[in-house]
Amino acid sequence: MLQKIFATGFALCTTLFAFSQETSVAVNNATPPSTETKTEAPPEEKKPALTISGSADVYFRYNTQKQAPNNKTSFTNSRNSFALGMASVKLEHTGSKVGAVLDLGFGTRAQEFAYNETGIFSAVKQAYVSYSPAKDLKFTVGTWATHVGYELVDPQLNRNYSMSYMFTNGPFTHTGLKAEYAKGKSTFMLGLSNATDYRIPPAGKINKKFLIAQYSIAATDKLKFYANFVGGKAPDTSIVNQFDIVGTYTVSSKFSIGVNGTLNRSQVWDGGKSAEAKNWYGFAGYFNYDPTAAFGLTWRSEYFNDEKAVKGLGTTIFANTLSANFKAEGFMFIPEIRYEAAGASIYADSKGAFNQKNTLSFILAVVYKF
Repeated sequence: MLQKIFATGFALCTTLFAFSQETSVAVNNATPPSTETKTEAPPEEKKPALTISGSADVYFRYNTQKQAPNNKTSFTNSRNSFALGMASVKLEHTGSKVGAVLDLGFGTRAQEFAYNETGIFSAVKQAYVSYSPAKDLKFTVGTWATHVGYELVDPQLNRNYSMSYMFTNGPFTHTGLKAEYAKGKSTFMLGLSNATDYRIPPAGKINKKFLIAQYSIAATDKLKFYANFVGGKAPDTSIVNQFDIVGTYTVSSKFSIGVNGTLNRSQVWDGGKSAEAKNWYGFAGYFNYDPTAAFGLTWRSEYFNDEKAVKGLGTTIFANTLSANFKAEGFMFIPEIRYEAAGASIYADSKGAFNQKNTLSFILAVVYKF
């Protein structure tokens, strides 16, 4: 009997000891609970380093006198026919402090814009590098579109398809170095460039630098002003100074106004600055009405004075243009009517004789931007 009790006790102790060992191993091998709270940082939003945009446009122009010379402004010189305006592509690379832009255009609009260039270089609208050592300071070197005037070379950035006389008589581009400094609501720009519209100065002619400048202020969220200047000695031995002002005012979400005024003073260099200076000048108003996001109207009314024949006109012109804008995503359809009246007979009649003081043209334009 005693033998059985000892055997039973021994078996029980052995079982308890084995169970204790297994429990200890399981506890020692278990993963301890974490005392840290892991918070994943939101993914950093990265802006694309390279942005590609562009446009293409085609138009049809009809002149009631059926004469191409009755258009005396840029880009719409076809005669009662369809014409390609420009196929354009713009590559823009942006870094934290350094950026670069290559803006190319192909077609009659691009060729007229870069009229001093030949071959493939006529396709370069802009090509420049910029550097911002501080938040409010930027330096730019290369070729860029002018700061002067209200209108721009790219058709999708204008509401009228045809161009004003002030735009047509320039400047178009500047090649050189400029600095821009922003302070509060104001921005100051100052630079040195080649003569207006010259990427490379012509050989054998005067190669003086032009001074360019701009002061802009956002007086309110709706009202902005720009004061522009460009001046220097041109390769044709004339001294040119041009003063330009632009203002924009947003009256409401559906109605806005733009104004532009320019005075150009040209003086032939005779060694003593005694030659008489000759002026041309102009001013225009732009009245924009957008009843819906898909439809808008713009009326441009421009007065241009070249009575001194600095630009070869020798008269005054009063031009009025009414353009409609039908928009759907990147697509724009622009029907336009333009009436001009001059102080002298500068327009041709249907037989080609320049005996008309007024002319009427219609344009249908299609623009696509991406």
